[in-house]
Amino acid sequence: MDKCSLQKRKNKMLNYLFDWFRSQNFAGSAMFCSVSFRALMTLILSLLISTIFGNRFINYLKRKQITEVQRTAEIDPFGINKIGVPSMGGIIIIVAILIPCFLFGRLTNVYMVLMLVATIWLGAIGFIDDYIKIFKQNKEGLNGRFKIIGQVGLGLIVGLTLYLSPQIVIRENNTIVKTGDQKMVVHQKTSIKSTQTTIPFFKNNHLDYADFTQFLGKYAQLGGWILFIIVTIFVVTAVSNGANLNDGMDGMAAGNSAIIGVTLGILAYVSSHATYASYLNIMFIPGSEELVIFICAFVGALIGFLWYNAYPAQVFMGDTGSLTIGGLIAVFAIIIHKELLIPILCGVFLVENLSVILQVQYFKKGKKKGVKQRIFKRTPIHDHFRTDLSKMDINCSYKYTWPQQVFHESKITTRFWIVTIILAAITLITLKIR
Repeated sequence: MDKCSLQKRKNKMLNYLFDWFRSQNFAGSAMFCSVSFRALMTLILSLLISTIFGNRFINYLKRKQITEVQRTAEIDPFGINKIGVPSMGGIIIIVAILIPCFLFGRLTNVYMVLMLVATIWLGAIGFIDDYIKIFKQNKEGLNGRFKIIGQVGLGLIVGLTLYLSPQIVIRENNTIVKTGDQKMVVHQKTSIKSTQTTIPFFKNNHLDYADFTQFLGKYAQLGGWILFIIVTIFVVTAVSNGANLNDGMDGMAAGNSAIIGVTLGILAYVSSHATYASYLNIMFIPGSEELVIFICAFVGALIGFLWYNAYPAQVFMGDTGSLTIGGLIAVFAIIIHKELLIPILCGVFLVENLSVILQVQYFKKGKKKGVKQRIFKRTPIHDHFRTDLSKMDINCSYKYTWPQQVFHESKITTRFWIVTIILAAITLITLKIR
């Protein structure tokens, strides 16, 4: 039995169909085990599911009047009435991710399994939150501490899996000097478990968490893994909440996340390819090519969802979608050892988080002094650009009131997409600017 046939037998749900094609000597049937073919099929299928199933699911939500407690109609200066728009559209995204991955992904690959577990885990947290908002008519949704517990729990699962699983290894890259001054990057033949991660802009582009725990002596490596798990928990929680905050305008979170997903897909592909990893002087991660399959489903689901979520939205993703896509971005970046690129790649999410934190702290500081003050007209930061100052609290002082005019929601969304594209380009460029 050849390698391709063996891979199909033990890895994909479409094994038997693919084996039948090969037994009938169909031309080109060997391509069924290739990453490029499976990635393309996953992308197409996720697009079809999110558009076709999405339309039917939206109609179902409308019939059942499954709509979120109204939040935005009172601040839309262009008269767009969003009352009655269905929510929980994140279910469309989750279904469009899971089905193609189950069909075309290698289900024995630990990276694929970990991403599928993360999808279901975060989807469940978001679903509970949306259920409370919609069916219990409680616009606060799931208590914040339970969301945090769920996100921390996932971060712990991811961190421990990366530490304990024998399948999760890397091959370190070493620079050797050939004849003259010519240098070449080669990867060690032996795979190892490592707490290394990629750090941008620096010539020696690897940071080892164990370097920070050398004071522990012989337990330094264990201390490095503990530090890594803590970082994992923080990244998962921060990015998940950032995407949740970014989901405040039609198409905003879906578009930004799709752009980020494409970038992560490129990083996963080069990390799984020994030649490209050597050229870029990054660590080689055996088996991570399956992440390309997952990210194609992720991107396809989001683009298909945009068909209905673009302005004016026919459906909102709700926390079912926003918490899930943010968390998946974080888990994906951690798996390919690129979590330190997150502040650049997910810069929009970072700014959304910071704007809320700064607004709250500044308001509390003024409250202690008996002064009503805010930094921005409204947060998260994207709401600042669509808020008319003349309709704000006249008894409150605002530190930044620019711009005076109000931008249309679609313009703000498009500009945020452009910023994310620029950040994505910078992220990729950092691999060579060292």
